Amino acid sequence: MLVGNGKSIVNGIAIGKIKIYREPERKINEGIIDDPAAEVARYEAAVEKAIAQQNALYEKAVVEAGKDIAEVFLVHAMMLEDDDMNDSTKEIITGQKRSAEYAVQVGYANYAQMFADMDDPYMKARAADILDIQGMVLDNLLGLDSSSLQGTEPAILVAEDFAPSQTVKLDKSLLLGMITIEGSANSHTAILARSMNIPALMQCKEVDDSWDGKDAIIDGKNGVVYIEPDADLRAALTKRQQEDKAKEALLQELKGKPSVTIDGYKVRLYANIGGPSDVGAVVANDAEGVGLFRSEFVYLNAKEEPGEEEQFNAYKRVLESLAPRLVVIRTCDIGADKTIDYMNLDKEENPALGYRAIRICLTRKPFFKTQLRALLRASAYGNLGIMFPMIISVAEVRECKEILEECRQELLKEGYKVADDIEIGIMVETPAAVFCADELAQEVDFFSLGTNDLTQYTCAIDRQNAKLEPFSDTHHPAVLKAIKMTVEAGHRHGCWVGICGELGADPTLTKEFIKYGVDELSVNAKSILGLRKAIRAINRKELLGA
Repeated sequence: MLVGNGKSIVNGIAIGKIKIYREPERKINEGIIDDPAAEVARYEAAVEKAIAQQNALYEKAVVEAGKDIAEVFLVHAMMLEDDDMNDSTKEIITGQKRSAEYAVQVGYANYAQMFADMDDPYMKARAADILDIQGMVLDNLLGLDSSSLQGTEPAILVAEDFAPSQTVKLDKSLLLGMITIEGSANSHTAILARSMNIPALMQCKEVDDSWDGKDAIIDGKNGVVYIEPDADLRAALTKRQQEDKAKEALLQELKGKPSVTIDGYKVRLYANIGGPSDVGAVVANDAEGVGLFRSEFVYLNAKEEPGEEEQFNAYKRVLESLAPRLVVIRTCDIGADKTIDYMNLDKEENPALGYRAIRICLTRKPFFKTQLRALLRASAYGNLGIMFPMIISVAEVRECKEILEECRQELLKEGYKVADDIEIGIMVETPAAVFCADELAQEVDFFSLGTNDLTQYTCAIDRQNAKLEPFSDTHHPAVLKAIKMTVEAGHRHGCWVGICGELGADPTLTKEFIKYGVDELSVNAKSILGLRKAIRAINRKELLGA
C-alpha cells in the first residue's frame, strides 16, 4: 500500500480507481506559412468559439457552484477580447509568417509571463488564467476535444493541476475525487471543488504515473490518499463514507427547525450570495435570510457601469423572491483584488490598503447615489438591510447616511415608494473599526464581521499571496479577541452583530462564537444545515459556566 499526503479541500471520502488526467498532445506547426490572412481568420474564429465556450462554462458553473465562483469564466471571456493580446498574437502571424497555433503558443505564453513577473499577487495569479484560455484556443485550432480525457468510468482524477475550465467541464457523475500535484487551497479549482463538495487533495507530491488504474481512497479528513489500500483500511473508510452520507440525510431533517441552542439561545443562520441566481440555494438549504449580498458582482458582470434601472431590477428580484426574509446588501466593494476596466482605477502598489470599497463611493458621489437609489427603490419589495464596507470611522458612516437620506428624499419627491424600516449596518473588517466599535455601534443597527479581511489586516498577511499561506492563522488569538470585542461593543449599544466571513462556517469555532454572543452567522448556503445541527447541540449556559 502506498500513501500520499496533501492539502485537503473537502472533508470527505472518495473511493475508486485512479485515472491520470493527461493534457491532449498538441502538435504545433512551427514552420513558415504561405497565407497569413487565412491564419488570422482561423485565429479569430478560434477566439470567438472560445468566448462562446467560456460563456457556456459560466452558465454551467452558476448552477453547480454559484454565481460568485462562476465569475472567473466571465473574466476569461473578457481576456479573450483583450485588444493588446490579440494584436500581439496576430502580429506574430503576419510579421513572422507563422501558423495561428504557433502564434497562440508563443503570444499567450509571453502575455502570461508578463503577469507572472508582476509584484501584485492578484495580477500574478492571472498568469494561470491566460494559460487556461490558451489551451482552449489551441484546442479549437487543432480540433481537439478535451472532454474525452476524463474517460467513461467513475474515477478519482489525478493531474499536475486542473484549470478552472477543465474542472467545470468534468462530468460530475463520473468524478469521485481529485488529486493534484500543484495548486493551493485558494485556487479557483479548489474553490470550485469545495463548492461542489468533491473530495480533493492538493499539493500531493508523491503522485506517480504508476498509480494509473489502481484502487485508491482519498481521506479528506486527514489529507491522505491510499493507493491499493488493504482490506481492513478499505472496510473502515467505506464505513465512514456511509456514515457521512447518513449524516447528510439527517441534516435534511433539520429544514424548518430553529437554529437555537439547548438552553434557548437563538442564532440567525443567513447565506452569502452573489446575485439573483443564488436565491435557489438560499431556499433549498433553508437559510433564514441573506447576510451578505455581494453587490459588486452586478458591476463585474457588466461591460459598462450598470445604471439605476439595471441595479434596481437585480435587487428587486432577490428581495421579492426571499420576502419576508431579511436581505442585507453590501454596497459596491470594488478595488483590491476586484478590478473593473470601466472604473478606470489607477494601479496601486498596495491595493488592499488603497482606493477601494467605501473610499471609492464617497469620492464618486454620483456613482454611489446610483446604487443607493436603486437599493431604496427595491426596498419596497422586501425586507432590506444596507451594509457599508471598509468603514474605519464614524465620519464615514455619517456621510454615507447623509447621502442615503439625500437619495431617499429625492425618490419620495419623484413619487417612488421607499420602505421606512431599512436596517443600516457596516462591515467590521479593520482593526480601526474594532477599536472604534463603541462609537460606530451608536450610528448603525448592526455590525457584520468580515473575518477574511479582518484576519488579513490584523495579522498583516496578504490573503492573495500564496507564499504567506504557511504564516496565516485564521484562528489567531488577536482575530478572536477582535471578534469578541466587537460583539461586546455592539451589544452595549443595542446593535446586533453577525459574521459573514469564512470563519462563520468553521465548525471548530461555532462554540466560541456562541459563547461571545454572536447573533448571526452568514455562510455559504451549503453550510447552513450543518451549522444548525451544531448550534442545536450546544448549551450556552454551560459554555459561560453559568
